Amino acid sequence: MGATARENGATRLLGEPLSGRVFRTERTVRLAEADAAGRLRLDAAARVLQDVATDDSHDLGTLRARAWVVRRTVIEQHVPARYNERLALSTFCSGLGTRWAERRISMTGDRGGRLETVTLWVHLDPGSGRPARLPDEFVAVYSEPAGGREVTARQLHEPVVPEDDDVHTMPWWPRVTDLDVLDHVNNAGSWEVLEQSVDRAVERSLLPDLRTGPIRAEVEFRDPIGADVVRSAMPMTVAYCVRDEVLDVTLWSIDGTTAHVTARLAALATDPADGDGGER
Repeated sequence: MGATARENGATRLLGEPLSGRVFRTERTVRLAEADAAGRLRLDAAARVLQDVATDDSHDLGTLRARAWVVRRTVIEQHVPARYNERLALSTFCSGLGTRWAERRISMTGDRGGRLETVTLWVHLDPGSGRPARLPDEFVAVYSEPAGGREVTARQLHEPVVPEDDDVHTMPWWPRVTDLDVLDHVNNAGSWEVLEQSVDRAVERSLLPDLRTGPIRAEVEFRDPIGADVVRSAMPMTVAYCVRDEVLDVTLWSIDGTTAHVTARLAALATDPADGDGGER
């Protein structure tokens, strides 16, 4: 009898575990995180996810500093959080691989905002920058909430090709302020590409404005965008298309040969019986 197939990481949003570490904290949606309508933007939400993951590690206090990069993130916005709304945040490890870990984060606002998210983080060797096995002390802490669930790091999106029918393009200049301590464009900066593409698709009447309702947004980080690209002053290319009210986006390299980021956004099919936003 063959081995059980492992699930792909950051595709399914699980409910809180019955045992194991769950880190909880709070924060407020600030002015710089909200759009003109007061909604917590997706790129700002991605920064929250990053910060809460770091806060969890710092709170634990026993793990050595490590290098991590995001491989794939899903944000399910059930009700958008708003400017000045207080968010209760909870996070736990929902799956492990040999060199990566899946992290669930829930955001619940005191004015009704609710976002459920999951991210697949890849552990890197700080010297080589290549994926490295998870440290034993990390596995010891986070395996219990994961409940033995093993996940892979496959990516699921097909890049949008600029030359295909019904595909629109626009230039994109990453900014020096998008660079992080690893000297590449931070994952949250790539979510700005999706936000801009949604706005452009709505403006062109290609897509209804889904941003204030329930949506599911996915971003996959395929190839790092280095400081050399940022400082070249040459634009990258965003290719996007809308089919059946689903927006697909790809951020291509300057020479058009490498897909750096892929993204997808669509209305979220909600289940009225789902009261906690997660599967168990």
